[in-house]
Parts: sequence; C-alpha cells; structure tokens
Amino acid sequence: MDASTVGAVSALTGVSIRTLHHYDHIGLVVPSVRSPAGYRGYTDADIERLHLVLVYRSIGLPLGQIRALLDGDADVLDRLERQHRLLLEQADRLQHTITAVEELMDAHRSGIQLSAEEQVEIFGTTAFGDEYAVEAEQRWGDTDAWKQSRQRAAQLTKQDWIDIKNDNDALLTALADAKRRGVPPGSAEGDALARRHRASIERFYDCDDEMHRCLAQMYLADERFTATYDDVEPGLAQYVHDVIVAGLDG
Repeated sequence: MDASTVGAVSALTGVSIRTLHHYDHIGLVVPSVRSPAGYRGYTDADIERLHLVLVYRSIGLPLGQIRALLDGDADVLDRLERQHRLLLEQADRLQHTITAVEELMDAHRSGIQLSAEEQVEIFGTTAFGDEYAVEAEQRWGDTDAWKQSRQRAAQLTKQDWIDIKNDNDALLTALADAKRRGVPPGSAEGDALARRHRASIERFYDCDDEMHRCLAQMYLADERFTATYDDVEPGLAQYVHDVIVAGLDG
C-alpha cells in the first residue's frame, strides 16, 4: 500500500509538520501504515480525514468535537453532505456581509454617515451575532433552550436588537468597572451584576441555576468566550465566572 511521509503530507496540504504531529498525538489524524523501515505513513484515506478536519476547523469547531464527529456512526458521505450544507449556509451569510460592507463603502464615498438603524438595515440583525451559530446548532440544536432561543429571536424587531446590543455593552462595561474597583464576588453589588447577566440571557431562553453555572464555566473553557471578556479587561472572564458562581452559591 502506497503511503506518504509526514513531510510529504505537509508539502501537499500546507499543514505544518508540527500540527500533523499534534493531530497524531491526540488521535485526530493518525498515519495508519508503517514502511518496511519502520516509518509511519499516511494513506489516501488518512489524508481525506485530514481534509475533513481542515474543513471543520474552517468553521471554528474545536478539535475534540471534530474527533467525535469523525469517529461517530455517520459514514463519510453523510458527513460530507452535512458539511456541504453548513458551508453553503456560511457562504450565504458571508455574501450578505460582503454586500453590506460594499453599501457602507458607497455611503462613505458619498460622505454619508449611516444611522444605527440604517446600519442594522443593511447588515441585518444577526450578521455578527451568528458568528458561532453553526457550531451552536451542532452542540445544542436538539435542546429546548436552543429552540426557545430561535423562537424568541425571530420575534425581535430591529429596535429590539439595537436595545439588546446597548444593554449588553452597558453590562460589559459595568462588569469591567466592578473588577477594576475590586467589587467582591458574592457581595450585594456582585450579586446584582450576576442577576443582570442572567436577565440578558433570559431575553432568549429560560436560564436556571444549572444553565447559568454551565455558561460561567464555558467562559473559561472556550478561549473565544474568554477573549470576548479579557479583550475588554484582562482577567474579566474569570471575574464574570466568579461573580455568577458566587451569586448561585450565596
């Protein structure tokens, strides 16, 4: 059976040797044959699996979830058809955003500053809020919370979305300010911030104590959510986690 060395696969796919070794180490893409000299080699099927990994990575899925998808019960064709649908949806959203940016460029060329309402009109209410929508649907699409969220979101008006963004920005500012001032998690002010945070979630779905705790843990477990907070104030994700948990345990 013909097989390719790690160096050859790197040259062929553009994936670094270091990354290939990492994928091998975690069992994500493992070279499945050995040469007579004892070198490990990648078959065509191994390289196909690598390409599937790269496709899933292109929409931001974490490696652990990719491995679970690839090692699941679905056959390769089913996975490809599912991925194809997801990519088409992503392409539609990207094309919408490209068109919106072009309209914004035209406005600036004409010396026009679009109002907030006009910007929402061209970008849509979820142009950027759906950054992780594909992944979110794969993770939680079968849950009541997901269905409730989609139902409530569908009923929101353009002004509702503007108000939600303003409220969320104000909450983020308040959380960062509280951290800088050293407001202790579990204090009256800290608990009030935790309640504001839960209220912001409950605009979309019912959030009980267990759900709120899970969200707090996700802010630390997923580096993208961590960055959302820490880009505003270093260490803010940990502080938000602590404020929520202290409010639940108090």
